[in-house]
Amino acid sequence: MLKPKLFTTLQDYNKNLFMADLTAGVIVGIVALPLAIAFGIASGVTPEKGIITAIIAGFIISAFGGSRVQIGGPTGAFIVIVYGIVQQYGMTGLMIATIMAGVILMVMGFARFGSIIKFIPYPVVVGFTSGIALIIFSTQMKDLFGLSIKNVPLEFHGKWISYFQHLSTFNYYAFGLAALSLLIMIFWHRVTHRIPGSLIAIIVTTILVQVFQLPVETIGSRFGEIPSNLPSPKFYEMDLAAIRNLIGPATTIALLAAIESLLSAVVSDGMIGGKHRSNMELVAQGIANIVSPIFGGIPATGAIARTATNIKNGGRTPIAGIVHAITLLLIMLFFGNLAKLIPMATLGAILVIVAYNMSEWRSFKSLLKSPRSDVVVLLTTFSLTVIFDLTIAIQIGMILAVILFMHRMASVTNVGIITRELQDEEETADPNAINQKTVPEGVEVFEINGPFFFGAASTFKDAARVIEEPPKVRIIRMRNVPAIDATGLQTLKEFYYDSKKQGTKVILSGVHAQPLFAMTQAGLLDLFGEENVHGNIDDALDRAREILSLQKLGRPKDFVPTVKRDI
Repeated sequence: MLKPKLFTTLQDYNKNLFMADLTAGVIVGIVALPLAIAFGIASGVTPEKGIITAIIAGFIISAFGGSRVQIGGPTGAFIVIVYGIVQQYGMTGLMIATIMAGVILMVMGFARFGSIIKFIPYPVVVGFTSGIALIIFSTQMKDLFGLSIKNVPLEFHGKWISYFQHLSTFNYYAFGLAALSLLIMIFWHRVTHRIPGSLIAIIVTTILVQVFQLPVETIGSRFGEIPSNLPSPKFYEMDLAAIRNLIGPATTIALLAAIESLLSAVVSDGMIGGKHRSNMELVAQGIANIVSPIFGGIPATGAIARTATNIKNGGRTPIAGIVHAITLLLIMLFFGNLAKLIPMATLGAILVIVAYNMSEWRSFKSLLKSPRSDVVVLLTTFSLTVIFDLTIAIQIGMILAVILFMHRMASVTNVGIITRELQDEEETADPNAINQKTVPEGVEVFEINGPFFFGAASTFKDAARVIEEPPKVRIIRMRNVPAIDATGLQTLKEFYYDSKKQGTKVILSGVHAQPLFAMTQAGLLDLFGEENVHGNIDDALDRAREILSLQKLGRPKDFVPTVKRDI
């Protein structure tokens, strides 16, 4: 449905919702300020461009988006690609590429590609996200250690060679400010979650620099005065040559914006129990990325961390996102000139924390235990992102994923299952169908049919969400699942933890050899417990009855029976 969520939520809007959105919006606006400045600088542009992006794009994404709580603006995912475009094509090239990306996003939305984007393989997403995080971390060493380097090389290895060559210019004051900033951001949450640690770090270190006149580089010493108003709109001429040169970077920006925004929307759905409109979200992202460059902004997308902050502080409608944009505008108008006093070392520390949060190192480590093909996709995408180029990494990562998907289907799929799908015949009686079995009250059986890859994983999540009253026991029947990939494994893991929160016990039934091996390698067999993984539905139903009887007796429902079962 191509209808902004704002229009839907306003139908039953009230004073209580407004007050909650107002509070959340102001808090998120304060949280977004240091990040917008840091992302702008790290992307190779001036700091105010990050704030402009958060204001313009943030307002549009909230006003026209398909999510109730999405907060839009510049994000860490764009730093690498934006920096590369600025170095190669200049600011005009970046603005044209961003507008082109906006058009691509709108086309994707109108063409109903929103659901397809969510099927991108998990190893590809983790591979390039972890790669981006490592690159962001490597770009901050100059400011973190206060090194005097005029031009930092663009290549990953070149950066580190340059850092070691300039160690003699190490600035102890800059490093001390960076270390203090890191400590504040790491431990501030113990004081309060309402005010971000990054803002406290900026205030404390800026005061220290001004009071003691510390010899460190600040935003003002590097960039000069910071404008405290929005610039006039500027339109760009796009000829065929520019479009041809920038179509690759523009497509990368569009894909990143789509993936990040829809991932953020899915995460926020889980936090508020909502359902976003993915195609409307893509259209809104497209509009934002067309308008933002006209006012001097950079690429924007949905920001997971800021969206989560919005939810945790009570935001429940797009009004909160609009308030966040207005808050940033007021800060820029009345306090923008103070931003020039912020030490660069503090911004470097903020981006180190951003890189750590982006790294997904736990997911990366977990994926290394996945089937070999998924590990190949993960490491290839990660390596290409770090060593070569993000555009190449995404393209080759996707191609590898598709090829390996087809190869796995050819090698492990049950021919009988495929034949039944291809034959257009009347449905034959199935003696093992669940309607032929006696299912105890409080037990739900969910059957997955076909390969449990990245497409089926999304369908599984959506189908499981339909259930309003969680059952006491849920049996996931996998007799028609010949193969599973890393995304399927990750989905099962997430589903296990979601069910655990609801007090629902999960049992797996009819697990074939390849899925069982993949689950064992990924540690899922230990997570579910061998006593809850069965070869057929009858054993699974017996285990469900056992759990129900133990619950009635008051014994723990994760009690492990002594009877050995055939898996």
